[in-house]
Amino acid sequence: MTQSVIPPSPSVEDYAAQLAANADETIFERGDPIALFIEWLEAAKRSEPNDANAMALATVDDLGMPDARMVLLKDVDGRGLTFYSNQESAKGEQLWAHPCAALLFHWKSLRRQVRVRGLIERVTDAEADAYFASRARESRVGAWASDQSRPLDSRATLEARVAEQTASFEGQDVARPDRWTGWRVIPQQIEFWRDRPFRLHDRLRFDREGEAWRSTRLWP
Repeated sequence: MTQSVIPPSPSVEDYAAQLAANADETIFERGDPIALFIEWLEAAKRSEPNDANAMALATVDDLGMPDARMVLLKDVDGRGLTFYSNQESAKGEQLWAHPCAALLFHWKSLRRQVRVRGLIERVTDAEADAYFASRARESRVGAWASDQSRPLDSRATLEARVAEQTASFEGQDVARPDRWTGWRVIPQQIEFWRDRPFRLHDRLRFDREGEAWRSTRLWP
């Protein structure tokens, strides 16, 4: 019988080695969670082996069943956190029907994570056009070729569709299809978590109150 090997709990020595990286107490004096998030994201870009902007996106379907997948954060500012996809996909249909979502960033190299819960708004056509134009041509063609989340009989069918769309755009720009857009998560709650020795982790939650934020330190 095959059995997976579960890593052991960290030793005292392991905890001692990781202590310094997350010992800064000034995070509990911060008043702007977006600024703190950007600071952590920049640190992750320097330490993560790839895709520091990867995040788990959780939505809910019409039966109330949660659904989650990894997507890439493409913009963050005072308005919220933005990602892009096909709005006819499973995630797109769920976001249209239930315009709220949760995000999770996990940066293993930093032993940190950030959770975001909020409301959803679609980005403007101008924003979607600008980001779509920045993508590789092959990715733009792929957006036209893929009926995302629909059943596909074979890889060959996908490759044939890509070849067909590639030929149709020969000699011209690949504009954004109407079904491809972006969504902005408008945070209502943001929680910062960082690893500390012996599972006595630090947790700092921000809750939106109008235009301001209220911060609360949480038990681990």
